Amino acid sequence: MARRLRHQPTRARELTPSMADVLVIAADPAVHAQLRRLIESWQFGYAEAETEALANLKVRDRALDLVLVDLDLPDVDGFTLIRRLRTWTPCPILALSSCTAEDGKVAIAALNAGADDYLSKPFDAEELLARMRAALRRSCRAAEATLDVLTMGGVRLDLAHRSARDRRGEIHLTRLEYRVLECLARQSGFVVPHARLVEEIWGPAHEGDTQSLRVCIKNLRRKLEQDPHRPRFLTTELGIGYRLRARQRSA
Repeated sequence: MARRLRHQPTRARELTPSMADVLVIAADPAVHAQLRRLIESWQFGYAEAETEALANLKVRDRALDLVLVDLDLPDVDGFTLIRRLRTWTPCPILALSSCTAEDGKVAIAALNAGADDYLSKPFDAEELLARMRAALRRSCRAAEATLDVLTMGGVRLDLAHRSARDRRGEIHLTRLEYRVLECLARQSGFVVPHARLVEEIWGPAHEGDTQSLRVCIKNLRRKLEQDPHRPRFLTTELGIGYRLRARQRSA
């Protein structure tokens, strides 16, 4: 039986490969059986999906660290799925394919679609493990290097020093509001699901309670947006989560 994914998301800077949760998207039960056996033997968390619809649900609702996509899917081609996933999540994506005759072209197409790496089937187990670990290390380094200064129109946010200013002077933000911004900034440009924000900021005991999050976002928009009723930087993806659109640079 596949191990149930942890409810508490693992912050990337605290992540080690043995703590990672992996989603495998594949139509072939034999592929799932093989990958489940390998991934669980390496002490990774394992989840699976057979279709794009199931994959979207799990990517949105779970704190995943790595996604493996078999390009041979029944309801959508794997390249399209990867492109769509890239609009939701910066999570590393490793593409798998049995198209060995045109391996180079398939690899390029997968990478252009947004995959971080490509591996042809049948694959060597040790090579798969090495590529998974490499993707996780790159993801950890990227999260550790999260840029600390955000600009949102005329507002300058320094997350490292927890200060916010516009042309009129200092803007007071609460500790909670900074935590929400930090969580969104780690995935700037991507949608962060409600459930993930609530779990990371308020903890697993508040699972399903989004009222506090909505109030916090409303207050942030009032303080940071020029027109809080037509937000440009803290945008809503209806029924899914929030997206931060801000320019970033090192402090």
